[in-house]
Amino acid sequence: MAPIRMIYLGLAIWGAIHPMYYFVSWFQANSWDLMAMVDAWHVNAATSGLVWDLTIAALALTIWIISEVAVRRNWIALVAIPATFCIGVSCGLPLYLFLRSRPVT
Repeated sequence: MAPIRMIYLGLAIWGAIHPMYYFVSWFQANSWDLMAMVDAWHVNAATSGLVWDLTIAALALTIWIISEVAVRRNWIALVAIPATFCIGVSCGLPLYLFLRSRPVT
């Protein structure tokens, strides 16, 4: 595999594991209440701004993935959409780049 593909894959794995460590730690300390986490995301203007920044980036990435899949017919790349919304943009974007950069057969 091309070295750049391995960098994308490494970033996708890191983007899945590293943020998840903080989410799981938070849930363990604050019970497994998803709404409490959403409230924590909006505790001040700085965190609300970050949430909206990531939400808009996730939506833009989703639109890009769908439009590219419609043209390239690279159906496996659709896996990056649930990765983006269930894990985060830090996983979904490099995962999509990894899947998109595979050699054409």
